[in-house]
Amino acid sequence: MSRLRLSVPTPERSKPREVFIQGLTLDGRSFRPSDWAERLAGAMSSFRPGGAQMGRAAYIGYSPYCVPNVINGVKCVVVNEALRELEPMAWDFVMNFARDNQLQVVDACLLPDVPPAPDR
Repeated sequence: MSRLRLSVPTPERSKPREVFIQGLTLDGRSFRPSDWAERLAGAMSSFRPGGAQMGRAAYIGYSPYCVPNVINGVKCVVVNEALRELEPMAWDFVMNFARDNQLQVVDACLLPDVPPAPDR
């Protein structure tokens, strides 16, 4: 399970690296339909490093810039701010989706799982 760390702006890094669109509305209700995260990430699947692929290189999968996830039992979509640089209209689409559906949005970053320290 991945850990979530809220980002704190610093002079050298004033922007978050990732934005989490959570499957909770501003009033705390679960967002429906239950597969909303997969649908949103699927719509963004062509926005990937090197652009959309054709032929054998085209496979079904999510863009590394917009990935569905479950954190602390809440469905969310992790949107990397690199998407904003790659395609501003795609960034606006996902941010407007969150705003229009009154979803909670958190600036954060995922930390890799750290193996437990060995007992001594």
